[in-house]
Amino acid sequence: MTENLRPPRLLMTIGGAIALLAATMLTIDKIALLQAKADGTAKTLSCDISAWVSCSGVMESKQAAAFGFANSVIGVIGFSVVLTLGVLLLAGVTFPRWIWAGLQVGVLFGIGFVTWLQSQSIFVIDRLCPWCMVVWAVMIPLFVLVSAHNLRLFAPQNVVTRFLDDWAGLVIALWYVAVVATIWFAFGPEKLFG
Repeated sequence: MTENLRPPRLLMTIGGAIALLAATMLTIDKIALLQAKADGTAKTLSCDISAWVSCSGVMESKQAAAFGFANSVIGVIGFSVVLTLGVLLLAGVTFPRWIWAGLQVGVLFGIGFVTWLQSQSIFVIDRLCPWCMVVWAVMIPLFVLVSAHNLRLFAPQNVVTRFLDDWAGLVIALWYVAVVATIWFAFGPEKLFG
């Protein structure tokens, strides 16, 4: 494997583990909410910080089960795969191109789904879920760096490949700034800190 084809194995391992933890916590919290509802009791989650920053407020929306089951289950499955692939890469395993193509499909679906969930959370549900935001924070560099790796692998002379090779860090930083600015302007300090 040449130096410029080095995959984002540390991000896949560490980011995959962090996002898997967040997705697992969301799944556990969703089960706790369902149990409380079945018992006829109220449940406050540890991530229910305010009226505007609330996991349960987001989890009780229809968007939280976009495919008929808790979205966090998709995260548990997807980030388990990312974490496993990251560990295998750290161990020195070299993957065939079809694995990278499959991972690209996965991160493309993931970033599309996360972007839709961000817009729903910010503009429709009008609440932020801390565990969800952890997943958002991991998906952005995961998508950019896996895409950069795959562009180097599949289209090494492409102008987009050269751009992403040179500017991946800036793309990630600007993406974070765009998300944070959108949250700031949609919610304002009174909702976020009030």
